Amino acid sequence: MFRLQNDQGEIRIGSDVFTFVTGAAATRCFGVRGMAYRSRTDGLVHLLRREFMSKGVCVVFHEDRSISIQLHIIVELGVNLNAVSCSIMNEVSYNVTRYTGVPVRTVDVYIDSISID
Repeated sequence: MFRLQNDQGEIRIGSDVFTFVTGAAATRCFGVRGMAYRSRTDGLVHLLRREFMSKGVCVVFHEDRSISIQLHIIVELGVNLNAVSCSIMNEVSYNVTRYTGVPVRTVDVYIDSISID
């Protein structure tokens, strides 16, 4: 839970808000097939449906009132991985700050798989 204090009171933003905004911004980027989740039981990477996107996102809260975001994705075959990653980093950072007012320190993108369909 992230807390912002101002002269009118306190605002609490749950971590689900950050994961939803992050997942939505990342999946809108060109070349992204979806969010990924690596199963601990079989070690396979699974494509997550929209309602389970939070499993592919990790948000770390810092004492300086900023956050760091890690996200795991699956990309489409044939896309430039560097370009897709940079696009995601910019899009996620912009949207999270825009919607929540919380500065984003870092966005780390992990490409777990490439989709061939």
